[in-house]
Amino acid sequence: MPVPLASFLQDIDFINALYIVAFSLFVLGVMGLTGPTTAVRGNRIAAVGMAIAVVATLLHKAIGDWPLIVVGVVIGTIVGVPAARNVKMTAMPQMVALFNGVGGGAIALIAWAEFRTNNGDLTDLEFGIPLVFAAIIGSISFWGSNIAFAKLQELISGRPVKIPGGVFVNLALLGIAVGCGIAMLAGADAEILFIGLLLAAAVVGNTFVLPIGGADMPVVISTLNAFTGLSAAAAGMALDNMALIVAGMIVGASGTILTQEMAKAMNRTIVSVLLGGFGGDAPAAEGPAGATGGTVRSTSAADAAIQMAYARQVVVVPGYGMAVAQAQHAVRELAKALEERGVEVKFGIHPVAGRMPGHMNVLLAEADVPYDQLKEMDEINGEFSRTDVTLVIGANDVTNPDARNKPDSPIYGMPILNVDESQSIIVLKRSMSSGFAGIENPLFYNPKTAMLFGDAKDSVSEIVSELANI
Repeated sequence: MPVPLASFLQDIDFINALYIVAFSLFVLGVMGLTGPTTAVRGNRIAAVGMAIAVVATLLHKAIGDWPLIVVGVVIGTIVGVPAARNVKMTAMPQMVALFNGVGGGAIALIAWAEFRTNNGDLTDLEFGIPLVFAAIIGSISFWGSNIAFAKLQELISGRPVKIPGGVFVNLALLGIAVGCGIAMLAGADAEILFIGLLLAAAVVGNTFVLPIGGADMPVVISTLNAFTGLSAAAAGMALDNMALIVAGMIVGASGTILTQEMAKAMNRTIVSVLLGGFGGDAPAAEGPAGATGGTVRSTSAADAAIQMAYARQVVVVPGYGMAVAQAQHAVRELAKALEERGVEVKFGIHPVAGRMPGHMNVLLAEADVPYDQLKEMDEINGEFSRTDVTLVIGANDVTNPDARNKPDSPIYGMPILNVDESQSIIVLKRSMSSGFAGIENPLFYNPKTAMLFGDAKDSVSEIVSELANI
């Protein structure tokens, strides 16, 4: 006798098969993100996987209240699609932080809903332990991501905000959250304990990120991303949802690896980053001469064009200043103009340039810069000594020689791009203000350095125009 279609679709084996397809697509999607040429395809593959996972979840017999689900999907689509399509590339780090926080918040709310659905009974430890873990980590991720978003959006200062007691306050609050969880696992079913757990974790999320300066935001974003993934995996264990477990573990593992790579790129331990206090402490230098006692030498677009036109090799070092000015397309036009004159052009990419991991790669890929021209720090550092002109576009901290030469500098020991070894250096900046680490860069006072002040996009466009007249 044939099985009715509705029964077949709701069969647990069929649903699990859909989940296997979904997380297989997740893995293929992540593999596609390893390079800019396959990143778009990877995103689309992962999106299809997520759509299949959502459909599989909705097929469960226990799923009800369809009108509310439809309303949620409609609201999410109305908010999410325009936000993602209209966000400027300069604001992409904020968008990543915000969307990541929404994921953590969703997990925390799911944990709370499951607590209520189960009438507050968490004594089944296979269900209760992962649910408590998901609630704590999800709440921390949500509130911490909101602070990261506010810092990046400059709604609050990017400087470290010192919390009296610091680590001890966070440990005490985390102890309260864990204590509430243990009490519920032991049989206490008072909902006030779950609310207390969420609130304590929320405060930890705020006090965890507030003391971390803007210079460490790439590490913070990847860490919070890992938190959200782990909380999702824990929620999947509690709900016996295979797709959620796999997706969460992929996000958690990739976020953890990325955090380690970012910390390594700054030559700092993850613990030292998360303890905060780096970035934005020192006053910015605004005058023509800084604490180094050097003198700033200005240049013009015409002079910069002449220097680069007759160079054998030019290296472009992009930073957040390029992102703010949205100068990536103008930079691509400059590279084309130089290449037409027989100049070899390369791009030196520091792992933590910008405000999120891979920020510069994304911007330059958007402008169709050939991927083989993008050189990572270890690869490009050997090139600077034979580079005629290095063009630095708003990259402060990742080109600061104090990281090599000044033991008392807060960035001492951080691997940098060895721009100062170039024959000539042109720095594009609006002013002499410091970078996100809040410290002065002696590169700007180097006799080989010339400063071209103004909006980076306008300055690059002027250089391109001047090249056409040479």
